[in-house]
Amino acid sequence: MGRRGFSVAIIDLDPQRSLDVFCGLSAAEVSSTLVKVLSKDFHGEWDLVSVWESSKIQVCQGHPLLAEMANELVIRKRGEYALSDRLKNYPLPHHLIILDCPATLGMLNVNALAASTHVLVPVQLEMKAISGSAELVEWCISTGDELQLSPRPPILGFVPSMYDDTVAMHRQYLEQLPEIAEHLHLKLYPKVRNSNEFKNASAHGLPLQKYRPKHPASKDFKQITDDLVALIKEKK
Repeated sequence: MGRRGFSVAIIDLDPQRSLDVFCGLSAAEVSSTLVKVLSKDFHGEWDLVSVWESSKIQVCQGHPLLAEMANELVIRKRGEYALSDRLKNYPLPHHLIILDCPATLGMLNVNALAASTHVLVPVQLEMKAISGSAELVEWCISTGDELQLSPRPPILGFVPSMYDDTVAMHRQYLEQLPEIAEHLHLKLYPKVRNSNEFKNASAHGLPLQKYRPKHPASKDFKQITDDLVALIKEKK
């Protein structure tokens, strides 16, 4: 998205600080992370860090204390809408805001859903993961209804990930995904192949498109990017 001229903010809701690893960032002081943003005394002082030598891509870092903040939000008034309220009262200027969520569904995920305009669901080609992704779709629908989100953020689609065409199970599940996606009335994006270069890029704190721009897997995200660009232009 940055290469197409759009500014992007990535907000890390994961107490494990997964974005720090992916972006090659050092751990931040708690006062410079999402914990501060969600605290009661936040007044718009977003502390964003530019990454990948680009002023267009910025990160709001996560912190282990997000786990404690999640517990606090459970009993706070409008706790489910804390992030949504921050983004409405102190909006970020970026074209696109990506909310990176923890794998375990909890209050942080509820906050992400309440603040989202769209949801993208990655799917690993394993039975447990496929079942979990289908359950995530149902969770988004039921939780969105409970929160009375209007409109409820639509799900952009499934993204088959870590596909290895040498693994028979992957080929089998990939063949079954169109039927599952159709049953759930979801778009199925092209597969994202499994490659050690993703791990190598992450180890260097870089996206594959910057680490190995000519690698074939760099093009696996094109359809997603095209759809996001279309949504941004539509909003304008």
